[in-house]
Amino acid sequence: MPLFEVAILTRPTKKEAEDGATEKLVFGPKAVVARDAQSAGIAAMMGDGRPVDIDMNRADVLVRPFV
Repeated sequence: MPLFEVAILTRPTKKEAEDGATEKLVFGPKAVVARDAQSAGIAAMMGDGRPVDIDMNRADVLVRPFV
């Protein structure tokens, strides 16, 4: 199975952005072995060291193949 890197960023709220806040790295990058990119993102969210208390409405899960 291929190797992927997974990271999660959270976007600031509109008010936070107006005050100068930017995206924040809350997880990773972490190496994950999975069948495809979607499975890698799910595995990162379900595995050990997963982030907790994240508003998934403001989160971006970034997955890329490890090359």
